[in-house]
Amino acid sequence: NSGSHCLHTVWQALYYTGYPKDLGPSRIIPFTSERQFVQLLHEGRPVVVAFTIKCTYTQHLDKVLEEAAATFYPHIKFVRVECPKYPGFCLTRQKTEYPFLEVFYNPEQVMIVYFTFHRL
Repeated sequence: NSGSHCLHTVWQALYYTGYPKDLGPSRIIPFTSERQFVQLLHEGRPVVVAFTIKCTYTQHLDKVLEEAAATFYPHIKFVRVECPKYPGFCLTRQKTEYPFLEVFYNPEQVMIVYFTFHRL
């Protein structure tokens, strides 16, 4: 999306302290399809989704997400969507500034927005 640009904000995160930590394997789940995402929501845990494009703010957000995902595993799932690869899913969120986060609690949240967007 050529109208998209990186959100210019200061990411103040409780979890990222600025130095590398041994977090073990990444707990961030890469988005591969809407079906995979809905299946993940059916597991009954909240899912934090990072909608991203390549920019310096995304690089910082990645560090924050890695630490948060390790901290809250397995109670909260973290998913990263690379919006240039999955524009349809990102467009349903109707945002123009990236990166941004959204929390999902159930599959119905995704389907309501998806069908509303695709009926327009």
